[in-house]
Amino acid sequence: MKVLLNKINHMNGDKASIHHKKYAFPLSITICLTLFMAHYVQGQTPTDALMMPSKNICILLSYDAGHFDRYWEGDLLRRNETIATVDRTTILPMAAVGIFDDLNFYIGLPYVKTKSSEPNGGIFEGAKGFQDLMVALKYKALERPLGSGRLSLFTTVGYSTPATNYLSDYMPYSLGFGAPEFSLRGIAQYQLNNGFYLRGMAAHLWRGYTEAERDYYYNNGSFYTALMDVPNAWNFEAVLGKWFMNNTLKVELNYTGLKSTSGDNIRAYNAAQPTNKVKFDRLGVSLQYYSPSLKGLGVVGYYTNVVNGLNTAKISNIGLGLTYQFNFIKNTNNEQDAQ
Repeated sequence: MKVLLNKINHMNGDKASIHHKKYAFPLSITICLTLFMAHYVQGQTPTDALMMPSKNICILLSYDAGHFDRYWEGDLLRRNETIATVDRTTILPMAAVGIFDDLNFYIGLPYVKTKSSEPNGGIFEGAKGFQDLMVALKYKALERPLGSGRLSLFTTVGYSTPATNYLSDYMPYSLGFGAPEFSLRGIAQYQLNNGFYLRGMAAHLWRGYTEAERDYYYNNGSFYTALMDVPNAWNFEAVLGKWFMNNTLKVELNYTGLKSTSGDNIRAYNAAQPTNKVKFDRLGVSLQYYSPSLKGLGVVGYYTNVVNGLNTAKISNIGLGLTYQFNFIKNTNNEQDAQ
């Protein structure tokens, strides 16, 4: 799997040159990015239990603002003395397409901008650009009554790859980890008749290699190559939610966890790098409202905070998004009839 992902990654071309002294400062921080799902807005995504009906499309446009001034160097929580507060802004357009009632297709491409509140006289500039193109398929394998509710089971396969030649070895300003990723998820939800529900998700993420602008690095040993092995990871999610107001308002409390299967710790007074072993526990709350008067229109908001970690940022995020759902086959037929 690593060899295959590496070959795909090299099709993206050479990395653009960055004229910064990346290793002249004691910054030790990893921005932990999973598939793209680490920044998913809640609702019609590859990780939830909602399905788009056949011949329907849901368009999402979301804005996410994250910031941190502390990070874990290994398991030691430290403050960003060199770069002050790091801000990370993400604009995410995404579409969910109902191929069949039980099979949905997803595609998304985030635009990311990073910067520091005090960029040290301009020496350490942020970065901006499109991150990783993501595609996924979600299949509803089972839905049946159980007791005083309904049990639903889903599986999702996904793939992402860098959409631009951004520099991954430029922590904490890099747009992503710069490697292709294949994911396989299992999702289970049990919803009571009164609107309460519990959902669990487990996924394995297979990552490929990323290319750095240096031909030597240390990862529990010396490596004389520009290729860095991005660790695979396990991802988990637990959600407690409830529908209100005749199923127009959804409120969720959620936990998200990620744990790399290999990798090294950030070394003291050294820059972070894509080979680092990352672990985090994140808590969050989200709300999603579907307008009964404006058909197809919805709004979603959320807040998340990383409460525990290993080689990652203690980052908090707040986001807001708009969704619009419509039947594209019906609209196409109506236009043809009008002509």
